[in-house]
Amino acid sequence: MASSRSSNSLVVQQARSALEQMKYEVAQELGIQIPQDGYYGYMATRDTGAIGGNITRRLIQIAEQQLSGGSNFRR
Repeated sequence: MASSRSSNSLVVQQARSALEQMKYEVAQELGIQIPQDGYYGYMATRDTGAIGGNITRRLIQIAEQQLSGGSNFRR
């Protein structure tokens, strides 16, 4: 995914690569095609925002399941 201008910061910096990998796995799970070069310039901002929202929603779901002792992330 493209680099972010988010003001959020990771508490554990070593988790960055694992989080990036999870984003790609969730995108694949949701059937989202990620351009090879990472360039989304041909897409409307609304569409890329929807993609990010769906990925974030799924990541939160995974975290909630893990915190509640539920099933782990399906690969």
